[in-house]
Amino acid sequence: MGEQPLFSAKAHVFQIDTATKRNWVPASKHALTVSFYYDVDRSVYRIICVGGTKAIINSTITPNMTFTRTSQKFGQWADSRANAVYGLGFGSEQQLQQFSEQFKEYREAARLVCEKSQEKFELSSPGLNIAAPQVLSDERQSPSPLLCEHGPEEDKVLHSKSSDVQLASDKEHVKKILSEGSICETNMEAELCTLQESNAKLVEALHEANHSIEQWKKQLAEYQEETKKLQEQVSELEAKCGRAASSEKRKEELSQSIEEMEALLKAKDEEINRLQSKKSDFGELETEREEVNRRMQELKDKNAELVQQVKKAEQTLATSQDARQRAEHQVQKVVEALDLKLFDLNNLRQSLASLLDK
Repeated sequence: MGEQPLFSAKAHVFQIDTATKRNWVPASKHALTVSFYYDVDRSVYRIICVGGTKAIINSTITPNMTFTRTSQKFGQWADSRANAVYGLGFGSEQQLQQFSEQFKEYREAARLVCEKSQEKFELSSPGLNIAAPQVLSDERQSPSPLLCEHGPEEDKVLHSKSSDVQLASDKEHVKKILSEGSICETNMEAELCTLQESNAKLVEALHEANHSIEQWKKQLAEYQEETKKLQEQVSELEAKCGRAASSEKRKEELSQSIEEMEALLKAKDEEINRLQSKKSDFGELETEREEVNRRMQELKDKNAELVQQVKKAEQTLATSQDARQRAEHQVQKVVEALDLKLFDLNNLRQSLASLLDK
């Protein structure tokens, strides 16, 4: 009858990199159809995914398999026979939930099939059927009533012939039982070898996982230390930006002082004009003019000093702006580096979670 399709879903297919055993490798650029099939001839359930002309997933479901949900839209399972770990990324959490439920259902069905085959094996075991020849031999020990009607010699001949025929049939039956037992024993030895190989692979994978966890712990400590240094650098850059802001405030104060001095000069000019119109005495006017000129010169000198201060403030502001731009650029670099570190830490957390789930 072949294989019967049971359930299908669209998902992005990934496999663990066999070299590093920690990174996911995408099987294709687009989402593929992942389907459950039931092989009627062999009574097994399989997960199959085909990309183009190549079978990307061909995994037989066993009672020991477990489908683990590592996030809201991602799940994975390990196939020891194929020596691979498969991961599926779904478009929604509901699709992941449906696939997980189907996986559990078919895994339970595979367990029931395995138990039934085990019961059949126990019923066909030589230890259960080897007692049949003994029963037949016991029956042969009691003579048939029909044989008792003949004489002693005829009874012996008939009894010996029937015993030979019965012994021949019993020998054939015993040979058949023993051959079936040897076949079952061979199958059990093959399955035992397969289980031992799988156990050895799992032990090796466990050792590698423990080693990887130690390395990841060291790497995590290094990342934490580096993150602390970057945070200190960010604090320093923020302090520099604060000093640049104080320089801008100082420039505003100087601009306000210049405006006040200009207003004061204007008031003094108005006062000079008013005094010149009121004074009639030339000497007094001359003295006042000299005094005003002196004060004006002082104001001009002070104004020149203020202009120099303004220029220095503008230069300081320009320098502060350049420093602020450099600081902002450095802050951007630090933020990008922090984003990369956080992304690496997130991947590390997911890898640790997947290992712990296994």
